[in-house]
Amino acid sequence: MDKIKLEILGLSSSQSQTGSFALVLGEEGGNRRLPIIIGMFEAQAIAIEIEKIIPNRPMTHDLFKSFSANFNFYVEEVLISDLKEGVFYAKIHCSDGRTHVEIDARPSDAIAIGLRFNVPIFTVESIMSEAGILLSDISPEETTSELPAEKKSRKPTKQAKSPVEKPDNVKNLSSEQLKTMLEDALRNEDYENAAKIRDELNKRN
Repeated sequence: MDKIKLEILGLSSSQSQTGSFALVLGEEGGNRRLPIIIGMFEAQAIAIEIEKIIPNRPMTHDLFKSFSANFNFYVEEVLISDLKEGVFYAKIHCSDGRTHVEIDARPSDAIAIGLRFNVPIFTVESIMSEAGILLSDISPEETTSELPAEKKSRKPTKQAKSPVEKPDNVKNLSSEQLKTMLEDALRNEDYENAAKIRDELNKRN
């Protein structure tokens, strides 16, 4: 199984779902991006680790790392392993040096834990082909040239109201209209709506 290495490009708050965030993952050395909608708690856990902020008391994902240290096992990698009916699945690959196990997890939790162990994040081609968004107007060098802090701080450009900001209407639009909306969403780095438009286009294929 060929794996594709991913990097975290940014977190942005959801414009349509209160308490939700779009976690944007990018293909290392490529120009495809994989947006995943996650909850507020998981987004906070990821952001805290990216910023290297130490909370007063251990968070759940910090507790997982403490368990691993005390029971002599470690995390080797995180794999976004499957996509079923629009839901992403992940595996946390762990080892004690002799035995290797895979732990089922939500991608948000797996990534929050993986960041704490400083391990790589992977996915597979089938998922990138189905759910990845191709940025044809951005070269791989441009995609990976920014520093992590710059990536995380970038926000969608403010634009006038358009159908892109009303993803509930996508079912009533033609495929050509959806493709145009997808291009607009990508141009504005509105990955949450881009993901919804992508899902609707995938249903029609």
